[in-house]
Amino acid sequence: MKKRQNLALPTFTQNTYAGEFAGEYIAAALLSAKTLDNKLVTIKPNVKYKSVIQKLDVSGIVQDASCDFVTSGSVALSERILEPKELQVNLELCKQEFVDSWESLQLGFSAFDTIPASFNDYLISYVAGQVAQATETSIWQGTATNGSFLGFESAFSASIAAGGAGAVLAAKTGSAIDSGSIDSSNVLNKLNNVVETIPSAVYGKEDLLIYVGTKVAKAYQQALGGGAIGANGWNNQMNVGEKPFNFNGIEIVVCPGMSDDTVVAAQKSNLFFGTGLLSDHNEVRVLDMANLDGSQNYRIIMRYTAGVQFGIGQDIVYYGAY
Repeated sequence: MKKRQNLALPTFTQNTYAGEFAGEYIAAALLSAKTLDNKLVTIKPNVKYKSVIQKLDVSGIVQDASCDFVTSGSVALSERILEPKELQVNLELCKQEFVDSWESLQLGFSAFDTIPASFNDYLISYVAGQVAQATETSIWQGTATNGSFLGFESAFSASIAAGGAGAVLAAKTGSAIDSGSIDSSNVLNKLNNVVETIPSAVYGKEDLLIYVGTKVAKAYQQALGGGAIGANGWNNQMNVGEKPFNFNGIEIVVCPGMSDDTVVAAQKSNLFFGTGLLSDHNEVRVLDMANLDGSQNYRIIMRYTAGVQFGIGQDIVYYGAY
């Protein structure tokens, strides 16, 4: 039987952790955000400063055949800049508050698939979960304020407000922009307005998705689950539990970071998340302060970059706060 160790005052052979695996901890923290973990957007790693997303628009290029080379049509090349923002975590934790939990894991009383092998790993995994949650929220609701980066919702709203031929499309009911709260009584109507607004050139693309937040997802499930025959003719007598997240043939994906009453229809190849998570600019350090000031404090320092950008605005439909 494995001898039980007394970890009331644990000792550590390495006071500072920083090295070749640092980037892997940052990657785990960022990619555990559901939008990234499920690859619901296009992830562009190793963006050290900026990445140019180029958009090519051609029209009128097909013409009658002839013996000569005759230039026809038009080609327009424009670009968007994906510039991840530098972020950091500077956190001080008292090791005494975490030792009991870690000791329990070592004894086998754990719901984790993998038990952290060291106290350093345990603390990093704890903080990584908080970073993942913050990243998920920033991807959608983020602003340019401290500790966040500009998210898709702000970018979509700004594009709609600016207008123009390349702007993101606002979901419409008839000729009017649709907006307002979404619940189980109107969620199907709202989703239908979003689908109606999707351009013909985009509808039917394999990577076209309908992105919703938790509130809209719950409303959709409730709408399908009402009575023996629910909304949209869904037969609840033959199906128990969760109803399929699919609306008129388009997959619905749930992104917890999205705002309430928000729906986005877009190709995941048209939404980009940039980070330097595989570059040398990512760093995670765990500092045991005992040898420095005699305290029981642990300092965790993370540095990473993150940011989002969309490609072709007129291929995206947005329902939300305009």
